[in-house]
Amino acid sequence: MEYTICKAQRSQAEKIASLIMKAMNYDCCQYFAGDNHTLDDFHRTMTRLVERDDSQYSYRNTIVALSPEQEVIGIATSYDGADLHRLRRAFIDAAKADFGQDFSNIDDETEAGELYIDSLAVDERYRGKGIATMLLKATIERGRALGIPAVGLLVDKGNPLAERLYSRLGFRFVNDSEWGSHPMKHLQVIHA
Repeated sequence: MEYTICKAQRSQAEKIASLIMKAMNYDCCQYFAGDNHTLDDFHRTMTRLVERDDSQYSYRNTIVALSPEQEVIGIATSYDGADLHRLRRAFIDAAKADFGQDFSNIDDETEAGELYIDSLAVDERYRGKGIATMLLKATIERGRALGIPAVGLLVDKGNPLAERLYSRLGFRFVNDSEWGSHPMKHLQVIHA
C-alpha cells in the first residue's frame, strides 16, 4: 500500500487534533481539560490550536501521513525548541479561557538547538505498517534541512515499544524527564 508524507493543511485540523490527543494520551488530555470538561471539549480546543499559525500544535508544524484515499492516518508535530515559549502561549491562553486552568508554569520539555517532536501518532488501523518510521525519518530530515543540530522527543518510560523504534532510528538517551506527571526519557538524534 502506498502512503504519502506531506505538509499538513489547515482543513485537516480535526483529524490532526484527534491524533495529537492520542499522542498525549487521554489521561493527560483530561488533566488539562479539568474535572468540569470532557475530552470532546478538549478536542474542540485542540482543533482551534491546530488551525492557528502561532501554536505549538499548528498545522504549520505538522507533517501528515495520508492513506491512498487521502485520509490523515498519522501525524508528526515538531518545532524549533527555541520557539517553545512563544508557541506555547496559545495553549496557555486557550486553557485559561476554555477550562479555567493556568498552565503558565508548566516545565519546558525542549530548548534551543533541538527540533522537538511534540506529538507523533498513527491511527490504530494503520499501525505496524512503517508509518511512524516514515514520519520520524521525514522529521529528522526536516531538522537537518533547518540546520538544527538535534531532533529530540520524550518517550514514556512505560512505552518500551516506542523506545525501541526510536533507538532503531538513531535516537539516544539524553536524560530523565517528566511530563504531565508521567516519568519520561528525553531522547535525541544528533546530526553529524
